[in-house]
Amino acid sequence: MDPFVLLKFLGRAALPPASMVAGLLLALLLALFGWRKLARIVGILAVLQTVLLSVPAVADLLMEPLQRQARAAAQKAAPCCYDAIVVLGGGIAPAIPPWLPNPDLSSAADRLWHAARLYRQGVAAKVIVSGGDPLARYGGVPSSTESVAMTQFLTDLGVPGSAIVSEAQSTNTSDNIRLVRAMVQDKPVALVTSGYHMPRALRLAARNGLNAAAFPTDWYPPWQARAYWDNWMPSGDAQETSTRAIWEWLALAFDFRP
Repeated sequence: MDPFVLLKFLGRAALPPASMVAGLLLALLLALFGWRKLARIVGILAVLQTVLLSVPAVADLLMEPLQRQARAAAQKAAPCCYDAIVVLGGGIAPAIPPWLPNPDLSSAADRLWHAARLYRQGVAAKVIVSGGDPLARYGGVPSSTESVAMTQFLTDLGVPGSAIVSEAQSTNTSDNIRLVRAMVQDKPVALVTSGYHMPRALRLAARNGLNAAAFPTDWYPPWQARAYWDNWMPSGDAQETSTRAIWEWLALAFDFRP
């Protein structure tokens, strides 16, 4: 099995709601084999994990250290002038006709908006958009590439097409970094991605010799930006935040791909 696919399966299985389903199935099997006390413990822990990760205050504890690292890296970045602004994939889904006739912005679309702002500020004279077609690579319905969708959106935001360079082969962050490095060589780039994603992106950049400065965006608001009762009421948004943060921590801990 492709290591990328294996990592995706294992990572998703370790996170809610899949982790709760796996825990409840395990509890059921234990009960069927007569280990009822252990089955109750496993079932309770499976539900408790999902509930806890849905509490905004818990999500903050997982997310904020990643964003803090991104802010610290951003403070070290020079305001200009770079060979290119590099936008990592993940901010937009390519069109998949006829079901999705146009590209679809994701929750990380701030990456593209931020790149357009940086271009207008003169941070660099070109923008590299990085993202391929993972569906075609892994047996799904072929679609357009993410880089095509990113180009379309950036031009709608006023970035001239002549300033946009496409890297359309990558399907994950490691590929994004490696293929961009081959394009720019040792030249400095302004790296744009979500705040929570920036620590891993910078580690991969260092591992692959990409001379990258951090320009993070797409921040998750802290507890101070919410009504106090919203910090303790479980929500789907908090579970999504916890899941994203845990995914990054798992990748930082266990992704040793060259």
